[in-house]
Amino acid sequence: MRITALKTYRVPPRWLFLKVETDEGLAGWGEPVIEGRAATVEAAVHELSEYVIGKDPRRIEDLWQTLYRGGFYRGGPILMSAIAGIDQALWDITGKALGVPVHALMGGRVRDTMRMYAWIGGDRPSDIGRQARAIVAKGFTAFKMNGTPEMAIVDSHARIDEAVARVAEAREAVGRDVGIAIDFHGRVHRPMAKVLLRELEPFHPLFVEEPVLPENLAILPAITQGLGYPIATGERLFHRTQFRPVLDSGAVDIVQPDLSHCGGLTEGRKIATLAETYDVAVAPHCPLGPLTVAASLQLDAVCHNAFIQEFSLGIHYNVNSDILDYVVDPSVLTISEDGFLPIPEGPGLGVEINEEAVLERAKEGHTWKNPIWRHTDGSIAEW
Repeated sequence: MRITALKTYRVPPRWLFLKVETDEGLAGWGEPVIEGRAATVEAAVHELSEYVIGKDPRRIEDLWQTLYRGGFYRGGPILMSAIAGIDQALWDITGKALGVPVHALMGGRVRDTMRMYAWIGGDRPSDIGRQARAIVAKGFTAFKMNGTPEMAIVDSHARIDEAVARVAEAREAVGRDVGIAIDFHGRVHRPMAKVLLRELEPFHPLFVEEPVLPENLAILPAITQGLGYPIATGERLFHRTQFRPVLDSGAVDIVQPDLSHCGGLTEGRKIATLAETYDVAVAPHCPLGPLTVAASLQLDAVCHNAFIQEFSLGIHYNVNSDILDYVVDPSVLTISEDGFLPIPEGPGLGVEINEEAVLERAKEGHTWKNPIWRHTDGSIAEW
């Protein structure tokens, strides 16, 4: 079997799908994208295609190493996202060729179902209580919310009070047994983060995500020491060598590799195994489309330290298009009443993409970019 073509499709709301075709008629799908830079990653995919066309798609590790090491300059969000989508598609082809799910090729699943969590509140969190109750009514036992809109590097305590009030509203709405994850989204800088992290403790967060920007991870031990709940990070780390110093610091309890950003299933598995050696949990980051969800579930299936999976169905970015619009069988990605999703058992990634829908929506495409925020003094703010 040989790879004959790589075809990309930019589809709403903000995704990029990749189809890898072979001379035996089998095709695999992947999702190589960085949110807001789909066109750039798309160009990188086609630039990398010369390394894989004509090659056996089942030699996944060799192809991954070629894509990663074949260029003198490597790593980063664009190249690793391009590799990620290709890697996902290679695993999809190999599973389909053998008639088994990807997790069977990785040693077999260690769990039958995966606990899922959804999003509420939007970019500028609001209407938290109503949305919290609504998401629990759909069966979810956990959800995530942005903790705050933009926050200055040193801001007023009123902004801390506002953030705490939103979390208090969520906790009051759903009770003590529902998991509430709070995403700082890198919007909170060290002077405010060390205050806000402690103010949130009475509400027993499931975890707090990205309490500081990834370039400031060295300060995590200083601001998280003694906290009584888990700290999570990793969506903007792209290789296990970036995760290693974070794990060495002892300040992180949950790593969140994104399988469309970190080099795909091949590298994601290595990151999860590295985390396991530190007794750290893994919860793959996934605000993207059905292929990233499917790949994440395949990883969750084989990782003992995986404990919950982000699910982007209904996330505030999904305007006029959502995950189930692009799959043939929506039941594969439909959670049960107890907030769990059965591990997909179909061949490859376990989801069948509706190619007609992809081709139709690709005519529309997208140019999604994240908003540019500014503080009241006119300076640029973290989104």
